[in-house]
Amino acid sequence: MSIDEEYQQALESWEREQLDMLLKKYPERRSTFETSSGIPVNRLYTELDRAGHQALKDEGLPGQYPFLRGVQPTMYRGRLWTMRQYAGFGSAEATNARYRYLLSQGQTGLSVAFDLPTQIGYDSDHRMALGEVGRTGVAISTIDDMRLLFDQIPLDRVSTSLTINATATVLVALYAVVAEERGVAPNALAGTVQNDILKEYIARGTFIYPPRQSMRLVTDLVRFCAEEMPRWNPISISGYHIREAGATAVQEVAFTLADGLAYVQATKEAGMDVDRFAPQLSFFFNAHNQFFEEIAKFRAARRLWSRLMKETVGAKNPKSWLMRFHTQTGGSTLTAQQPENNIVRVALQALSAVIGGTQSLHTNGRDEALSLPTEESATIALRTQQIIGYETGVPDTVDPLAGSYFIESLTDRIEEEARIYLKRIDDMGGAMGAIERGFPQEEISKSAYDYQMAVEREEQVIVGVNQFQMNDELGPEAPSLDPAVEKNQVERVRAFKSSRDPEKSDSALKQLALATESDTNLMPLIMEAVRNRATLGEICDTLRGTFGEYERPKRF
Repeated sequence: MSIDEEYQQALESWEREQLDMLLKKYPERRSTFETSSGIPVNRLYTELDRAGHQALKDEGLPGQYPFLRGVQPTMYRGRLWTMRQYAGFGSAEATNARYRYLLSQGQTGLSVAFDLPTQIGYDSDHRMALGEVGRTGVAISTIDDMRLLFDQIPLDRVSTSLTINATATVLVALYAVVAEERGVAPNALAGTVQNDILKEYIARGTFIYPPRQSMRLVTDLVRFCAEEMPRWNPISISGYHIREAGATAVQEVAFTLADGLAYVQATKEAGMDVDRFAPQLSFFFNAHNQFFEEIAKFRAARRLWSRLMKETVGAKNPKSWLMRFHTQTGGSTLTAQQPENNIVRVALQALSAVIGGTQSLHTNGRDEALSLPTEESATIALRTQQIIGYETGVPDTVDPLAGSYFIESLTDRIEEEARIYLKRIDDMGGAMGAIERGFPQEEISKSAYDYQMAVEREEQVIVGVNQFQMNDELGPEAPSLDPAVEKNQVERVRAFKSSRDPEKSDSALKQLALATESDTNLMPLIMEAVRNRATLGEICDTLRGTFGEYERPKRF
């Protein structure tokens, strides 16, 4: 009798002699258990669930293909993940003060949140910006704003993440020119810009130009960074916002990797060898509430991407096969009710990201369902990471849940289901074709609806919301922004425009407009416009004039 046959007999005997009797007396809580992606969760996982498993082929070793067990041989035994708290406030001065405070408290990287006008290419004095200046992040319209934002921060010694998409080229140009003024060369700058426009059409909506023109800006920045900013990640391919829109874990993996393949293909078509730029690609994932599914998701995504890059794309450099990713805890999981509960949610989500092998991490503040986090909340969020890093022992071994029958089975299943989605997307012509058909948008909408119905039926419990409410709980107060923030910012932008040499800025913008009609890389021309004091809105308006603007189909 083989070991598997012996195990199977023992399992059947256990079910007959112990389990069946117990279930008659004490039935289980539900008739079925499953993950957020609808993957059934078995009562028990054993070595029989890993039949045919080949450890070296399917898992490898840390730092080796297919990188299931991590992108580095020692992972956090050498250096902890970057603790990068996302922050942005109405004014550049206030945001700068928060950055310097967080750095003084042990944060190891900066992450910039921009306001809505900045995200969609309007200066703070534009009529479309009225009432939105500084509301969801910091307002950046001019190079003076960028100088204030990073005042007294050593740009050659800090890693910065710019969470910006449609206007990514302009914000990187502003950042690089400010550094240039301080004597810091582009090749010394370390950090990441999100620059993931495809997920804007799928999940967020902060696009400006039609998809194919937007893709040109993405690939221009990827090519520019490969040549001029080798320590900078020119794109952070984002599953975070896809998950926030209502996607399941499997959909987050599939749609994110489909977008990644589209960027790789577009950059190759722009004339660059994949091994020249792929090592600079990075990813951005959500850490949601289902602890084990999230760990399996991170592992599955890393292995699937490496297999796609090696076997499908044909990249030769092992660094091109790596998936390096940032994680943010799930904003959509935070509740306005009993906000102290969010501290626990965030801690568990952060722990799943660390066990899953993230390279950097943002932990949400307990009050972010209500408003921008207070300094106290931001400190607790940072301390959550530090406790995981320095007190729990979790980072002391690589891939600590490897070999768990459940984790490995779930990792395999997530990869299999993501591949099914990728095949469907490929049959539609890739991510761009799928987006134009509305496929990912509709799949996410269905998942979001199903989840909400489960909440309303109380099949999905949310503590403090649909169960375990507190009758004497006070309702949340609406957040407010001091009107003086917008007023001062508008005045500063107008003063900036009136004090410059308009001929120089106009000339730079005309050169940019002409270049859009050729295949010239636009990034150096955008930087030249910034040097000549053109504003973010003026640069974006120039591109609007030649690229046009995108309008979402009515059904979305």
